[in-house]
Amino acid sequence: MRARWFVGVLLLLLAGCAGTSRPEDGRVTLRFQSLAWQEESVEANKALVKGWNATHPGVKVEYVQGSWDSVHDQLLTSFEGGEAPDIIHDASDDLADFAYGGYLADLTDLLPQRLKSDIPQRSWETATFGDAVYGVPFLQEPRVLIANAEWLKESGVRIPTPENPWSWAEFRRITEGLSGDGKYGVAWPLKEPVSATLNLSLSAGGQLFHRGADGKVTIRFEQADETVPRTIHDQVNTDHSASSTTLGSGGSDTLPGFFGGTYAMVPLGFSYRQQIAQQAPKGFRWQVLPAPSGADGLTQGVSPQTLSVAEDSPHKKEAAEFIDFLLRPENMVRLALGDWMLPTGTQALADPALHVTKDGWATGTALASHLTTAPAQSVRGYPEWKDKVATPAFQEYFSGAIGLGELRKRLEDDGNLVLARYQR
Repeated sequence: MRARWFVGVLLLLLAGCAGTSRPEDGRVTLRFQSLAWQEESVEANKALVKGWNATHPGVKVEYVQGSWDSVHDQLLTSFEGGEAPDIIHDASDDLADFAYGGYLADLTDLLPQRLKSDIPQRSWETATFGDAVYGVPFLQEPRVLIANAEWLKESGVRIPTPENPWSWAEFRRITEGLSGDGKYGVAWPLKEPVSATLNLSLSAGGQLFHRGADGKVTIRFEQADETVPRTIHDQVNTDHSASSTTLGSGGSDTLPGFFGGTYAMVPLGFSYRQQIAQQAPKGFRWQVLPAPSGADGLTQGVSPQTLSVAEDSPHKKEAAEFIDFLLRPENMVRLALGDWMLPTGTQALADPALHVTKDGWATGTALASHLTTAPAQSVRGYPEWKDKVATPAFQEYFSGAIGLGELRKRLEDDGNLVLARYQR
């Protein structure tokens, strides 16, 4: 009887181990969910996966196509259902709830020193929550001004450079001077107004989110936080130098008007240059200018793209090794060029291909040292606050439907009620 009991227990133990063992052929299979969507970027990612599989016969990586539009809800569902991909492509401002929820692995002891030292600390901070690192930041993009080069040249305005940018006040004056007769100095595509406003507000010293000694975050909309929103509001409603019709638009929606000579400039993420280069009419001359500067210079918040490992993955070590491969300097350059973004890695950022004047690469690269952690990076409840409070409040303020006082009240009063639920 005791012998049969022992054999039964042994069989159960062996069965339990079988769930996490390697398949009979000894190969590990990792699922890598990528959010690459531009053709060049998808090709670069798939080529690197193919290169890994060709040189690592014991660890096969399967490429899984994800979508930026639905990634948060899709990941949450897959985490809760136990079906999350092993390697997860996301953005750092989407990681907080997953990190605090225990869905992502701490990468601190899984990553090689080469990768840790190559990426600056300011970038690592975007994916660090508490004392743990939950993602590897690898691509980032500043917001820049894409300008009609001929229009600006003919107007005689001073052309800003990273060494001598426009101030926010100068930017407002210039856009007013460029406007009239159905034309506008700037088109703000603010369908998603929150990250653009908060990240640009860092240049003026705006913080909005303030963490107390107890670790809890409160929202305070102070004078420095007003600079960027007031500039946009006044361009739309006072100077009429910004088109009100683009406030609910995405960046791509403004390009026909930009190419057609309706808007002199459009503030966009650096990666939009690819669409512009592909779609601009023959002979249309455009240039990349730095975003305006404030009390804190060209400082700008970013939420880099990240690579994480699922906590439930039985092959964390192999997943981290694939991330290290994907982010070797030459591969990081390849991914950056494919996405028309900037790499976070110091070695990759020094690559000559990223310092050419063509398509504004040199201007963007010059801004890399000014990029820092986005204000909302580690704030629990940020997605809900953004969707339910901040987005409608900013949209109504920019359109002129509410004033600055009401904007402040909503962001602070309604916003702090949302955050409080996540910080009990």
